[in-house]
Amino acid sequence: MRVLVTGANGYVGRAVVAALRGRGHEPIPMVRAPGRVGEPSPVRVADLHDPRSLREAVRDVDAVCHLAGRTRARESLADPLGYFRTNATGTFLLLDAMAAAGVRHIVFASTGSVYGAPDRQPMTEDLPPAPPHPYAAGKLAAELALASFPAIILRMLNIAGGTDPDPTRLLPRALTAAGCGAPLTVNGDGSAVRDYLHIADAADAFAAAVDHLPAVERAVTYNVGSGVGSSVKDVVAAVERVTGRPVPLEYRPAAPEPAVSISDPSRAIADLGWSPRRSELEEIVRDAWSTQVRTLR
Repeated sequence: MRVLVTGANGYVGRAVVAALRGRGHEPIPMVRAPGRVGEPSPVRVADLHDPRSLREAVRDVDAVCHLAGRTRARESLADPLGYFRTNATGTFLLLDAMAAAGVRHIVFASTGSVYGAPDRQPMTEDLPPAPPHPYAAGKLAAELALASFPAIILRMLNIAGGTDPDPTRLLPRALTAAGCGAPLTVNGDGSAVRDYLHIADAADAFAAAVDHLPAVERAVTYNVGSGVGSSVKDVVAAVERVTGRPVPLEYRPAAPEPAVSISDPSRAIADLGWSPRRSELEEIVRDAWSTQVRTLR
């Protein structure tokens, strides 16, 4: 199957391109500007804000994996319209281009943060949405637009491991602190619990979704996560074990964020033939640290 991958130059996008190729598909990377996408591929340059370039990008493909977008929740609070413009309107324009080209199937990268901070943990797909910030709200708006498409929506939480280029995320910051001895700033007491998914497991979920695209005109939603919660302190302890170095901590006032956020991936495991095989916390940390060490050599 010829699969257009939007956001193919991104952290997850590159991994999805490789995972699709490993499953025997023909991934076609879509990028805003030419750049490295992992393995050699015929790249298509397009922008979510440019309908003409999108119409060119979707020609002669069988399906789309849509990962392009803006992903920083706190940043979205300062730029809500920018986030809606890219994550919601950009998706609408992509769907319009797909419809014009007769491309029906799409796998959409969404976020588990659309659930907000529910009392029920781990979170299941039947929980009502309660997006707490413009990032989640924009993703939910895009999901609603997909309701009548033969689509798969993957709601992910915290992807980690490998070469993570985002210095604002916890694991890259903790590894940097271990490497240089600078304090890791922590909001609150470090007890906040999150679900961490290895980048390879996230990419495999997209490839599995392409293999199980629905035939009917409706979207199917799956949570994609490890199903295991790890606190900030758990991550710090794992980094110290793997690196053999201390991680000095600097505590700051608690941020208005959920105390616990864990995904229940049971439906994805049952329906997609997928499982989080590499998402044990210490394996994620070990993989990220070895990648960082190789980069520094």
